[in-house]
Amino acid sequence: MCWNTSSAFTPVALSLSRPVSRKIVRTLGDAAYLLINDWPFDDGEEYVAAVKACVDAISGKIAPEQFREALLRAAEEAGIAALSLVPQGVGQRRPDLPPAMRT
Repeated sequence: MCWNTSSAFTPVALSLSRPVSRKIVRTLGDAAYLLINDWPFDDGEEYVAAVKACVDAISGKIAPEQFREALLRAAEEAGIAALSLVPQGVGQRRPDLPPAMRT
């Protein structure tokens, strides 16, 4: 089981309305906890697909990024705003850009 798989999983921030909070999902374990404990409802078609995809990703049947796509569809279904996060170090200093345009 791969509960804490994070290297192939692009983090996503979700804005839940009940209670008002923001959650950052970095691992499959984070996602499982969120889906079971904090999701606003548990009867949507995309929600059920995301729970199944989470189990499949934890057991290694699908890639974590495939699960992430299912999570984003479930968030859209539930009206939850999602924001993709860029891991630290990604996009820093590109040597092919002029110095004025480098970060």
